[in-house]
Amino acid sequence: MTLSFIRSVAVPLPLANVDTDQILPKQFLTTLERNGLAAGLFYDLRFDDRGEPRADFVMNHPAYAGAEVLIAGANFGCGSSREHAAWALADFGLKCVIAPSFGEIFRSNCTNNAILPAALRGEEVVTLLAQVGAGALSIDIAAQTIEAPSGETFRFALSSNEKRKLLNGFDDIALTLRYVAEIEAFEGKRGGMRQP
Repeated sequence: MTLSFIRSVAVPLPLANVDTDQILPKQFLTTLERNGLAAGLFYDLRFDDRGEPRADFVMNHPAYAGAEVLIAGANFGCGSSREHAAWALADFGLKCVIAPSFGEIFRSNCTNNAILPAALRGEEVVTLLAQVGAGALSIDIAAQTIEAPSGETFRFALSSNEKRKLLNGFDDIALTLRYVAEIEAFEGKRGGMRQP
């Protein structure tokens, strides 16, 4: 899935050090399917001990139904390398997470799954959080900009590889397959690929 422009209200979740086990608890890791994982997203925060939605958790509020952007605290997605966490965010409909910083492996898992990990300075994240109820954010992946409801524009960094993945719907495997001819030529020069 390609990703070039997002216009959406943002869900505020300004918690620091949200790890991948909080994003998707371990009991939801029993599948390799990417669909259906939204039910487990932030499960321990979204639901009480009886499995009932917590009225005070922001993602259960009707104002954020269908939101495609999450604004989080620093070091979002730290912890284990489970790609299921990114799958759950995508299955929920989120296309962008804005935070001051991300877990390194989580960031890579996001770009492999058409989710923009947009890192902004802490004060810029605070500015966006203050405008959450004022309207939608406009996010341009090619220009690497986020426009707040107030009209303020913030820039985020992407590597050329991350940008290529998002704009073209590539993951690491798809990027590698773009070089099949070169790989085969290289393997041909060194005596061919070994067959199992």
